[in-house]
Amino acid sequence: MADVNTIRSGVRSGVADIDAGLRAHMNKVYGQMSIGMLITALAAWAIAGLAVTSDPSAAALNAEGQIMALREGTFLTGLGSLLYASPLQYVVMFAPLAFLLFGWGALMSRGSAAAVQLGFFIFAAVMGISMSSIFLVYTPYSITQTFLVTAIAFAGLSLYGYTTKKDLSGMGTFLMMGVIGLIIAMVINMFLQSGPMGYAIAAIGVLIFSGLTAYYTQDIKRTYVAHAHHGDQEWLDKAASDGALSLYISFLNMFQFLLMFMGQQE
Repeated sequence: MADVNTIRSGVRSGVADIDAGLRAHMNKVYGQMSIGMLITALAAWAIAGLAVTSDPSAAALNAEGQIMALREGTFLTGLGSLLYASPLQYVVMFAPLAFLLFGWGALMSRGSAAAVQLGFFIFAAVMGISMSSIFLVYTPYSITQTFLVTAIAFAGLSLYGYTTKKDLSGMGTFLMMGVIGLIIAMVINMFLQSGPMGYAIAAIGVLIFSGLTAYYTQDIKRTYVAHAHHGDQEWLDKAASDGALSLYISFLNMFQFLLMFMGQQE
């Protein structure tokens, strides 16, 4: 007959292993997310720098119609005109969404853990190119300020999702429906160009992605606990990249919607 103390010791050991593994898993998730954010920031900053010039000689090229003026004394370079004033702007705008809808699922199901991680980092770089236009619209100070506010809010929301005993799974379905409605509203406002509607979309967007931050964090934790005993490290590594992508998207959307409120335009 098994010794009760031995059984209890084994249970405690198993729980301790899960806890240690969970901490390592969450560190991997946040680590990949942080690298993705850094790649996005560097790509956006670099592309914006290449897309704009204040060279006095550019005024002559603007007068000849070879390049476009962004504002007085500042002009779009050839790259800037290509990215922001040609049909390519729509490719740059929707490329990240197309990857999420049609590429990420296939990569998760068929790719290795290393390929999934690489795919996430490539996505982060493409997202940086897509977001580079914010440096043309908002001041660097307001972008930095909004980023810090977003980081503080994200940390609090993610901590809540990790520590709360409340089941947030039901909230996830409701929030995803909200995301669909938000996308539809944003497409409509692209044609209406309504300021009040834009602010309403931004406010709702902040609320939705705040909720998704907490939901995704709890879901990442729950997924790990449910599958850790299987011992499939390859799958867990892919799940870490998937979790990093979910939190990364929530962070960036919170940032962009908050920027609509806090951003000071050039």
